[in-house]
Amino acid sequence: MSEGTIEISLTQEEAYRFKVQFSSDTPAMLTDEPAPLGAAAGPSPVELLVSAVASCLTDSLIFALNKFKQPIDGIRTEATAELGRNADKRLRVAKVNVTVHLGHAQAEIERLERILDQFEQFCTVSQSVAQCLPVQLTVVDSEGVELKQSILGD
Repeated sequence: MSEGTIEISLTQEEAYRFKVQFSSDTPAMLTDEPAPLGAAAGPSPVELLVSAVASCLTDSLIFALNKFKQPIDGIRTEATAELGRNADKRLRVAKVNVTVHLGHAQAEIERLERILDQFEQFCTVSQSVAQCLPVQLTVVDSEGVELKQSILGD
């Protein structure tokens, strides 16, 4: 079922700090663990995981809004990772919470119900991650009205 390959390489710069290079034209970036292990010179692997889920969900929503020629400006997203211990007392990401704030009130967006019913199904990252851990998604409009709440992976 392969649709392609994404390639990266990590080069250690110091302790837990790595330069991440991509096979595409994407600029290289640094990753690092927070103190006491690292110096937080870049995002940690957990931060990258959470940002990938949040970014992909937001991108999927923007794509769906664009498809129906609806406004996409002013969108912002917040995401958190809930950490916990597994049965072996190892630290794990237990859940990812994502809240997407639309830049407009629901009354200003046509076909919003249809858009909200389907956009998350097109997010490659969240649908993949949700097979292993729950991803809670909330969408609110610019007036703070909750429009959608779901848990992917349940």
